[in-house]
Amino acid sequence: MKTLLVILGPTGVGKTELSLQLAEYLQCPIINADSRQIYKDIEIGTASPTVEELARVKHFFVHTLPLDAYYSAAEYEKDVLTLLEELYKTHDTLLLSGGSMMYVDAVTKGIDDIPTVDEDTRAMLRERFEKEGLEPLLAELKLLDPAYYDMVDKKNHKRVVHALEICYMTGKTYTSFRTQTQKSRPFRIVRVGLRRNREQLFERINQRVDAMMRQGLMDEVKRVYPLRHLNSLNTVGYKELFKVLDDEWELPMAVERIKKNTRVYAKKQMTWYQHDADIHWLDADLMSVIEMVETIQRTLQ
Repeated sequence: MKTLLVILGPTGVGKTELSLQLAEYLQCPIINADSRQIYKDIEIGTASPTVEELARVKHFFVHTLPLDAYYSAAEYEKDVLTLLEELYKTHDTLLLSGGSMMYVDAVTKGIDDIPTVDEDTRAMLRERFEKEGLEPLLAELKLLDPAYYDMVDKKNHKRVVHALEICYMTGKTYTSFRTQTQKSRPFRIVRVGLRRNREQLFERINQRVDAMMRQGLMDEVKRVYPLRHLNSLNTVGYKELFKVLDDEWELPMAVERIKKNTRVYAKKQMTWYQHDADIHWLDADLMSVIEMVETIQRTLQ
């Protein structure tokens, strides 16, 4: 049976190196499931695979899109399924690895067939959010789609704006498109989660941010600063350093905020995963590739 092996876990847990070793062992490519590593020109701040790592193993969905490209989890689902169909002609097992929860779920469970938002509607709502802020948009969402208003994270402007985009474009509620029915796949899915104790994970995150700064993250941020309004740059690491360039924050404060916000994101990832009984959790600091393969094989028996 064709198998998709999914390596997931919080940011900083060690997915990259273990996935590389596993791909080498299985002699298969890696399909990236990190929504920011898909973009070009932001390699350092997204902890993208290095040139050396890309040379070790063939990667898909890494550095393929310009920063101004619109790309959704629905498009990712379609593109990955098309790729898998082709790759399964020559591989029995394929590897998907990354920490973007929506992207992983899109491939493994499927997401609702929500229409792609046209550029005019997206630009209109983006401009309104920038001029009016979140509160008026929340009030409008409450009128247009009260069911989704009751459940949405009211501090997450991207979800609020996207729901309104769908309401405006289709004349229907966003809720009407959300069936949340899991889709079947023509391949077996095995999801392996990597974990570390909280203190170790947070220390690894802090050290990685320091390493990013030494590698030239600030120079990378300066290069993309003119594009700071783009959604692809609305992410930890860039938002904080943009404030330095805007003379709102001092650099040491921004670096500490990057560490804190990355730790918060890691906790959100773990909260997302903890309700999923289908994930096989393994201790990243105790796991070798051979041990992982043996564990997976026992799981499949």
